[in-house]
Amino acid sequence: MILVPREKIDEYTRAGWWGERTIGEIFLEQAARLGGQLAVADPPNLPQIMGDAAQRWSWQTLLEQVGRHVALLYELGLRKDDVIVVQLPNCVQLHAIYLACAISGIVVSPVPMQYRAHELAYVVSMTQARLAITTARVGSYRSAEQWVSHAHLLPGIRTLCAYGDELPPACVSLNAALARTTAWGAQALREHMTRIALTAHDVFTICWTSGTEARPKGVPRNHNEWIIVGQSVIDAGQLQPGAQMLIPFPFVNMAGMSTSLMAWLLIGAGLHQHHPFDLDVFIEQLRSQPIDYSVAAPAVLNLLLKQPEKMQGVDLSRFKRVGSGGGPVSPWLIEQMAEQFGIEVVNYFGSNEGAALSSSPADMPDRAQRSRYFPRVGVPGFTWKLSNAKKISTRLVDLDTGADILTGGHVGELRFKGPTIFSGYYRAPEQTACAFDEQGYYRTGDLFEIAGDQLQFYRFAGRHKDIVIRGGMNISSEEVESLLQGHPKVRESAVIGCPDPVLGEKVCAVVVPQPGQSVTLEELVHHLRHVEEVAAFKWPERLIVLDELPRNPVGKVLKRDLRARFFPDPEQATDLSAGAA
Repeated sequence: MILVPREKIDEYTRAGWWGERTIGEIFLEQAARLGGQLAVADPPNLPQIMGDAAQRWSWQTLLEQVGRHVALLYELGLRKDDVIVVQLPNCVQLHAIYLACAISGIVVSPVPMQYRAHELAYVVSMTQARLAITTARVGSYRSAEQWVSHAHLLPGIRTLCAYGDELPPACVSLNAALARTTAWGAQALREHMTRIALTAHDVFTICWTSGTEARPKGVPRNHNEWIIVGQSVIDAGQLQPGAQMLIPFPFVNMAGMSTSLMAWLLIGAGLHQHHPFDLDVFIEQLRSQPIDYSVAAPAVLNLLLKQPEKMQGVDLSRFKRVGSGGGPVSPWLIEQMAEQFGIEVVNYFGSNEGAALSSSPADMPDRAQRSRYFPRVGVPGFTWKLSNAKKISTRLVDLDTGADILTGGHVGELRFKGPTIFSGYYRAPEQTACAFDEQGYYRTGDLFEIAGDQLQFYRFAGRHKDIVIRGGMNISSEEVESLLQGHPKVRESAVIGCPDPVLGEKVCAVVVPQPGQSVTLEELVHHLRHVEEVAAFKWPERLIVLDELPRNPVGKVLKRDLRARFFPDPEQATDLSAGAA
């Protein structure tokens, strides 16, 4: 399945930005070279998460597991360009599944563990997926049973497979099926890729992102699009071959996969899985294994700095870089991480669509600047050390006039073009048309301004898109509003972000009840959980009840007025004014 236009493939290949090697070919080379070295390790608390014993796989073992998964997928009737949906927490099996699909030409569509029937039915419908892979349980949540109970909403799924024990009868046990499957060896895997005519331009994944639309959007990315962003992580983190990486981001989108799969694969690293996030488990992993690189949300790094006693006995001699982002990274945080722990913070901004900026020590040695600014990449006249800075173009656009902004002090939308950017949303031509401007630049929906004494920086100034970002998960306000509208006591609603010191934002529902009715937060959550069956991270955690919503002359809800009234600054995140419930 090749979705990128031929002229772009030719352009990027001529420039040397894209190549012909697939992810599967790179893996086979690394497995042959690294053999018995550690490839991937489960979270140490996996028995509590999934009920299975934690495993550590060498590259040789991973190769055998990939060969088993390829053989099993073929036996189950999956072929090139078929789509499978995967819902798993971070575990070693994810590497086997992703790499098996990369070799088989099967498209992986990963979804967060928090997705429930509402989101899963939409993903299955859009992708026409033939197979789903999950697990018996995650904590107390019986994932496989939920998939079976909602089979009527997922008619395209012919086979449901799951790891773990005590599975429902309609579910294929992957543990048992893999045990009786003969693994394909490296040569057989190479011959298979040749036989199916797999290329580096074929789609490898369809990940899901939320914007202003009421439904998630599928973001297809091919092998080359993933390889190039993996190299950017290597550059920013100054990762060396064989590095040991501890990555707590879920394996479902750009933040997790660019590091846990692509950077890991390209440098032949050892990856230590972690998910869901647990600070004590995270620190114990640092203590038990020398780590070279990790990523963590700003709130996590703040917790480490505020509780330095927890880091006693941790060997930080090799731990020199940590990536962070998804929320404000303060100058104090970057300075203290260096002073207390000798770790430099890389400040990331990015999206599933491939728009990304990195403030690394190589380009931004000044830590105060690194917290506030990003390199103004993709603009003639500036030279940066990250390799992708020379491959992309960016422009800052005035949203009122459409004119390019070339001076400081003016806020506009940042737009990207180049080989890291996706080619369009999956089976959504109207959304794709809106996502790109007349010059072919991707509209990020994020507001920046030009800064610096030489106009060499971009400074993040907010979002134009109507989304809430909770712990790195994008939530469409429109989607939650439309679901709340189904509650019999709700006349109208607006969803905004409530600042939160740990997660960055939480969902706040501003509701006008039906005449003579009152409504509580518990009632709204019950509706979303049990009636709409919506992922938990989308449930409101704050409720404001008003007699009416503020609107402009044409009837549009003025959310900026709501934010200014109730959350004028982050300090008021936990102190809602009168009228809130």
